[in-house]
Amino acid sequence: MPQPVEISLSVNGVPHRREVEPRLLLSDFLRHELRLTGTHVGCEHGVCGACTVLMDGEAVRSCLVFAVQADGAEVGTVEGLASPDGTLHPLQEAFRDAHGLQCGFCTPGILMSMIPFLRDQPTPDEHTIREALSGNLCRCTGYQNIVEAVQLAAQRGAAG
Repeated sequence: MPQPVEISLSVNGVPHRREVEPRLLLSDFLRHELRLTGTHVGCEHGVCGACTVLMDGEAVRSCLVFAVQADGAEVGTVEGLASPDGTLHPLQEAFRDAHGLQCGFCTPGILMSMIPFLRDQPTPDEHTIREALSGNLCRCTGYQNIVEAVQLAAQRGAAG
């Protein structure tokens, strides 16, 4: 049986140090060890994108990353988007305002995918947004409002 490994990482700006089994997935670490249940697990194969988080600023599928691989990293989850006073991140506001939330299951992964997307492409066109969203599956199949929400966020300068 593999021995636990000590890891240190920062999640949403809060440092954490834990001993974890080497095979523990980052998604399970976030949900079960840290109780950050905003990161959803859908397909467990990295296809649906529901488990997307930021690791050192880049979107990663947390169901495909072992927690030990996040040792020393800065991890961002949907819980860290809003300000401590509850003020929503501009991307969250745009999703609310454009009715892009739908049932909400895929929303955290989409939000975490769109953060680096809008950082890298602050004025995307609809086609580019749809391409970027293609890595996140929405079971409601209501991509139109999600696309409009990302467009609204871009117009409001959510990238920066």
